[in-house]
Amino acid sequence: MGVALVAAASIVVSGWLVSGVERTNGGTREAAERSAIGDYFGGVSAVFSGVALLLLVLTLLFQQRELQLQRRELALQRAELSSSRAELRRSAEADMRALHVQLTQMVMEDPSLAPVWNDFRGQPESTLRQNLFANLTFSHFVLAYNWGSETEADLLVHARNLLSSAPFRRYWNATRAHKSDLPPESAEGRVFRIFDQAFTDLGRGAPPAT
Repeated sequence: MGVALVAAASIVVSGWLVSGVERTNGGTREAAERSAIGDYFGGVSAVFSGVALLLLVLTLLFQQRELQLQRRELALQRAELSSSRAELRRSAEADMRALHVQLTQMVMEDPSLAPVWNDFRGQPESTLRQNLFANLTFSHFVLAYNWGSETEADLLVHARNLLSSAPFRRYWNATRAHKSDLPPESAEGRVFRIFDQAFTDLGRGAPPAT
């Protein structure tokens, strides 16, 4: 009964409010005309709302595209920085190799400096020079492999050719134990294992590659 009384009261109050609005606006007809005008402006407002929504969507699309372009630009910048770091590292390695060559040349020109390195003790001067030159040759192939100029297959061919030379085999026998301690993941360690494979193959009587 309470709900029924509230509903009835709501209908009465609503009718009274509608009647008051109609009297304020000049009657039912006048209210209907103004309502039609309101509906017209409501339609125009809906059009503007649609245009505003479309502009908002377009803005979001442009922002998304701009963000994608920024991501691509950042990716290119990261790639360029990575390439620059790699180039700087290669340049530093080349400088270190050049210094090594310079030091080796100093020893070859003045064999009295050889005991400082303690690599080839008690060797005649001619043998010392050959060992130093063989070491430079090995270092050259390490650098070429590290820079990607030589593949492992290429290095195996060069190794078999070099190890067919008695002076290079003598150098290899003198330095093999020392080089075996090189880290396997390093470029010099990988090249050592390729050369040592060629050394083992020649010891087993495998023919040198042509």
